[in-house]
Amino acid sequence: MSMLNACKGALNKNVRDGNPRESRPFINNTDDDKGTLYDGKNMALFEEEMDSNPMVSSLLSKLANYTNLMQGVREHEEADEDEGAKKQTSPQMGTFIGVYLPCLQNILGVILFLRMTWIVGTAGILESFIIVSMCCSCTMLTAISMSAIATNGVVPAGGSYYMISRSLGPEFGGAVGLCFYLGTTFAGAMYILGTIEILLTYMVPSAAIFKAEEKAQEADALLNNMRVYGTCCLTLMSLVVFVGVKYVNKLALVFLACVVLSILAIYAGVIKTIFEPPVFPVCLLGNRTLQNHGFDKCMKTEIIDNVTVTTKLWSLFCKGPELNASCNEYFSLNNVTEIQGIPGLTSGVISGESTVPSVPASDASQDKHLPYVLNDITAFFTLLVGIYFPSVTGIMAGSNRSGDLRDAQRSIPIGTILAIATTTIIYLSCVVLFGACIEGVLLRDKFGDSVKGNLVIGTLSWPSPWVIVIGSFFSCCGAGLQSLTGAPRLLQAIARDGIVPFLEVSFVFGHGKANGEPTWALLLTAVICESGILIASLDAVAPILSMFFLMCYLFVNLACALQTLLRTPNWRPRFKYYHWALSFLGMSLCLALMFISSWYYALVAMLIAGCIYKYIEYRGAEKEWGDGIRGLSLNAARYALIRLEEAPPHTKNWRPQLLVLLNLDSELSVKHPRLLSFTTQLKAGKGLTIVGSVLEGTFLSRDADAKRAEQSIKSAMAAEKTKGFCHVVVSSNLRDGFSHLIQSAGLGGMKHNSVLMAWPANWRQSNDPQSWRNFIETVQETTAAHQALLVAKNVDSFPHQERLGEGTIDVWWIVHDGGLLMLLPFLLQQHKVWRKCKMRIFTVAQLDDNSIQMKKDLQMFLYHLRLNAEVEVVEMHDSDISAFTYEKTLVMEQRSQMLKQMQLSRTEREREIQSITDESRSSIRRKNQSGAHGSAVNNQNSNVRCMHTAIKLNEVVVNKSQGAHLVLLNMPGPPKNRGGDENYMEFLEVLMEGLNRVLLVRGGGREVITIYS
Repeated sequence: MSMLNACKGALNKNVRDGNPRESRPFINNTDDDKGTLYDGKNMALFEEEMDSNPMVSSLLSKLANYTNLMQGVREHEEADEDEGAKKQTSPQMGTFIGVYLPCLQNILGVILFLRMTWIVGTAGILESFIIVSMCCSCTMLTAISMSAIATNGVVPAGGSYYMISRSLGPEFGGAVGLCFYLGTTFAGAMYILGTIEILLTYMVPSAAIFKAEEKAQEADALLNNMRVYGTCCLTLMSLVVFVGVKYVNKLALVFLACVVLSILAIYAGVIKTIFEPPVFPVCLLGNRTLQNHGFDKCMKTEIIDNVTVTTKLWSLFCKGPELNASCNEYFSLNNVTEIQGIPGLTSGVISGESTVPSVPASDASQDKHLPYVLNDITAFFTLLVGIYFPSVTGIMAGSNRSGDLRDAQRSIPIGTILAIATTTIIYLSCVVLFGACIEGVLLRDKFGDSVKGNLVIGTLSWPSPWVIVIGSFFSCCGAGLQSLTGAPRLLQAIARDGIVPFLEVSFVFGHGKANGEPTWALLLTAVICESGILIASLDAVAPILSMFFLMCYLFVNLACALQTLLRTPNWRPRFKYYHWALSFLGMSLCLALMFISSWYYALVAMLIAGCIYKYIEYRGAEKEWGDGIRGLSLNAARYALIRLEEAPPHTKNWRPQLLVLLNLDSELSVKHPRLLSFTTQLKAGKGLTIVGSVLEGTFLSRDADAKRAEQSIKSAMAAEKTKGFCHVVVSSNLRDGFSHLIQSAGLGGMKHNSVLMAWPANWRQSNDPQSWRNFIETVQETTAAHQALLVAKNVDSFPHQERLGEGTIDVWWIVHDGGLLMLLPFLLQQHKVWRKCKMRIFTVAQLDDNSIQMKKDLQMFLYHLRLNAEVEVVEMHDSDISAFTYEKTLVMEQRSQMLKQMQLSRTEREREIQSITDESRSSIRRKNQSGAHGSAVNNQNSNVRCMHTAIKLNEVVVNKSQGAHLVLLNMPGPPKNRGGDENYMEFLEVLMEGLNRVLLVRGGGREVITIYS
């Protein structure tokens, strides 16, 4: 049992940490094996792996002793852990006791006893048969799907919430789990209302606090009584649950016995009607049923001692007992008829109820004040479906007890399906038997007013109506207690999973008393239940909980269908009698029943579930449960990637898919986090983002550092709200590592087309020339790979999340790069940080260019591109190369030659530097003396010309754009001659000198923007 204790300890630890490790309870779980040595010789080859991967023989012995633990709902579990680990007893409940009877008890309930006869009378036998068949088919299909999920591995206690969350992921699991919690809570309210209705209507009507002075006020008085007594009953039941669930469990057998005895009494009464139908006369006036409360004889007048006298019925419709008194018109025009309410099974009433002639009255305004049996609601088919559906819920009772079953994978399917089959037979037979034994006028009498306030189904039972009344009363009490017991534990399980942030306030709902009772969850459940009780109408509460249960069943079917269609390797249910088509049919039926019952309640329930889903997705903790939605995402991603790779993207679909190259410091922290901020601001294009970095060394020695670096980058991405993927490469040197990222990052059609990196600001101060050589080689490799390159200078001064005021984004369009220079500012303007910035586009005109025509053409081009920007053409005429340019070139060449001598000894290095300096000074004197006569020679000097261009262009850019929020410049390509690499860095430095925020842009060799639609 050592492995069991280790598993239990590990599970409890992980649950406390909010990360239940369900996927590998044995691998890498060696807490109890530390300190032990493997002394065998036959398996010496695997000796070093024994700590993480146990031998098969050891694993099998541990599996034999392993039992699944309940998910935080076992009574006194926490108290037992504090006192010390106790011996775990093996669960012993079988199919009949553990699944069949609990399901039977939960399915059969208040609707059968209080509303079934009324539904049959209102809808008729055929429509009632359809209603029952639809609802029972829905639960049967759901049970088949649930059986497949429940037998696909060990299912700890948690019922539908556990199955859905582990199959569809935390977002669906949390949303449906909370909906199931609300459904269970409103079910408690419905059972309490049923209890009070039985108490005040059939057991002790005199206990009513509010009494109606007129018949029109009876409905309001009943509702107020239901609210008062329902609140008192809820308080009492909550106290019972608070004291301890063990008392509820001890009474469960009593409540089950009440349900079984009541069902047997109904069938016994039906059989008795064949020989001796019970006497329950119903009085009709015309074709209207009368309430049998204020009179004892169903006649207008009677003859006593040869004298015709009026009866009590006469005084209810007339203004006096005299024969010539003024009477109600309908009373005067129609006769009084007495019929037997229960003619019996062999009476032939099933073929059609007896018709009584009726003469309508001209004025029906006073009918509501007369003792007629009236419907309190307008009934129609869809409403009846919503009222009836709660009578078929409760199919999860067996799966909720999976932790207590001897063989859950065998018991849950058999017990649940048999219970549904049994209750379906009971309901369908009741529909037929009620229609065959009871007159339609009595069936439509919801509260039994025509039979002196007796429960209609009780009039059919044998030996006494009180069997049904008392049995249904205790049945509703038991069901209400079970709802108040189960709902808080369901909320507690959701809170402990840590997927709904607002339930984690100091873990207030995940923890309770010292013995594990969820006190705060019980309080919240009572408050929600009270809102249902304040509605006070059983017929109004029933459709509400129907919505939540139907949504839960819908997602159970969805989970099974999804797992079956995805064919994940772990989907191996022991229950084989399932099919994705059955699950899909069950899901469709659930959705149809939701909208049939009440379309507006269905929309509200779906809206609630959708809001919870998005809330968990936005704020919830990330969980990896191997759910089907993740598998669906993988399949969808694979399909999309294959489709993407079929052809290159069209220009209209081009968007910057970025590879962000980050540098890390010695602590593996991100050096320039603002680079990630800029990435976020640029991603209005919604493209791909891959954040990559390189560690020097070998993977075997630095794998732990790689994981730390990846975690550090992910934290920085979360802080900067950058959505994308992280990729850390370990390579022998940085240059090769960045080269590998540029070549291989991404997958299929989802590869980067642009590279974003920071300008190496300290390249001049670095003694290692490799720092700027890596940069230049990165530029060369992106060019060779036909990828765009973005280089940000002074990236640490870029805006974070603060919005910039009014200003400009200046684009210096020197050479055509495929339109990337104009697309980037547009994308930045879509983000709130840059939204107030205006775009200005500058282009350079040479001596032989028509600057006015250039401006017009550029404005027309921008108009066709649908871009709003100011246009300015800057004229740059050829001019003599200044002495300053020669001086800058001299300094550059001096530094270049000095760097080449870094390998010499110190003495030789100083001598070489001095000689280079003297030579350069004499050279500059000769160039200045030659002046204009040597211009042809100067033009041949490439370095001088490049420096001249950089200086002149920098002067213009600084003059026009020094105050801009961001300056975008064409990035010149690196020299093809490797000998001029260091000069290239100097040219770029001069080009950007005096500017704060600069983004150098180098196109990828293709058009990225188009004028066409």
